Amino acid sequence: MRAEASDKSEIVSQVLFGEHFEVSEQKTPWAKIRLQYDGYEGWIDSKQYQPISASDYGTLSSDPIILNGDLIEYVSGQDDFLTPIPLGASLSFLNHPDINKQGFEFEGLKVNGQKPKADIIRTAFLYINAPYLWGGKSPFGIDCSGFTQMCYKLNGYKLLRDASQQATQGEALSFIEESEPGDLAFFDNEEGRIIHVGIIMENNYIIHASGKVRIDRLDHLGIYNAEANRHTHKLRVIKKCI
Repeated sequence: MRAEASDKSEIVSQVLFGEHFEVSEQKTPWAKIRLQYDGYEGWIDSKQYQPISASDYGTLSSDPIILNGDLIEYVSGQDDFLTPIPLGASLSFLNHPDINKQGFEFEGLKVNGQKPKADIIRTAFLYINAPYLWGGKSPFGIDCSGFTQMCYKLNGYKLLRDASQQATQGEALSFIEESEPGDLAFFDNEEGRIIHVGIIMENNYIIHASGKVRIDRLDHLGIYNAEANRHTHKLRVIKKCI
């Protein structure tokens, strides 16, 4: 998903397999879309989606969310056509023949429903060492807020897309000591703007996407990177969203 209707435009997010959205504007061959899950907007190539009816959109919006739980899996279509899909791809539409016109079938691990908060950390480890990609949402490239959003989504909890948006959710905590594994820590820049987010672990560690998905120390100043021997992100607030 790009900021403007051009292949040269900045990637602002990604639309994973099976996600549904509204089209608000078209500039051939581009379409401006609004994702149903988090309301995020941007432009995608019109060749990359299948139009559905308003009633089908409503059906998918009311269906329980079912996601691919494997790092990489395949859906098989007609004539043994295979499509690779990443962790977190949406599978709810497979149960609707009117929408699933290509007859896709899936035999991998499906996840749905709310899981215990501790499972968020287990999910986060599935992304460990995934390269950082601005706007990314998959193990092949992911940004800090895409990482937190997908870890929460795979466990049945909803976060908005950007770190600054996620910082508006949940209950603020006064001290790191009050936090639990699975809570979110937010970091700001010199202008006070939220620019980074990570998931708190046990014993003052944090897992976050910075260069890659990595684990660092967390203290009252922020994220301490032992390899760089310095603090890399300044702590702004800790939020309990579950």
